[in-house]
Amino acid sequence: MGKLLKGINGPIRGKVGTVVGSSWKGIPYIKGPYKERTAKAGPGEAANRNKFGMAQFWLKPVLKFVREGFKGYTETVEGFVSAKSYLLRHAFEGVAPDVHINPALVLVSYGTLSLSGDMAVEKIADGQLQFTWNGGAVEDGHAKDQVMMLAYDIENGNAYSNTIGQFRSVGVDVLNTDPTPGRTYHIYGAFTAADRSRQSHSVYLGTITM
Repeated sequence: MGKLLKGINGPIRGKVGTVVGSSWKGIPYIKGPYKERTAKAGPGEAANRNKFGMAQFWLKPVLKFVREGFKGYTETVEGFVSAKSYLLRHAFEGVAPDVHINPALVLVSYGTLSLSGDMAVEKIADGQLQFTWNGGAVEDGHAKDQVMMLAYDIENGNAYSNTIGQFRSVGVDVLNTDPTPGRTYHIYGAFTAADRSRQSHSVYLGTITM
């Protein structure tokens, strides 16, 4: 049984008649009951479903990272859902059905915070990646902002990350990964604010093979 909240003109929770009421981040909404579909999907819809599944599969190993990287994307959507939305709109290349995800076009963090200049990465030992950046002040940032580092072995579905690394002012940090020879990692860097209120867009730093 559903409930009327704040009277007849207020939001509802649960099923009332033919509608279902709920809320997300304090915003009430209603929806109709589920109806089983009988019609087959057309070519265009099938292609969209394929892309949707590819995006879901690509992002699953980096779920923890994008949850932090896409906080506050909009008032109602953030984290994995918003990261998938961005990927679907901006990171696919090719013509259906021959489409693929270009890692260089993917964002794993999205926000208004400034990046630091000259961000780069290099392998310093087996399984160790050193990130460097200009530790000087930036116009829209703080010395205590922290670096976010991600190394993603797409082929094997393994990701190594740190979303609260060294301070921006330090200018260097090290991320540990699997030292197995032959593993190729796609590298991303970003920054999270000192007060965790926002984050920067990520930057794609290329690939490194162990």
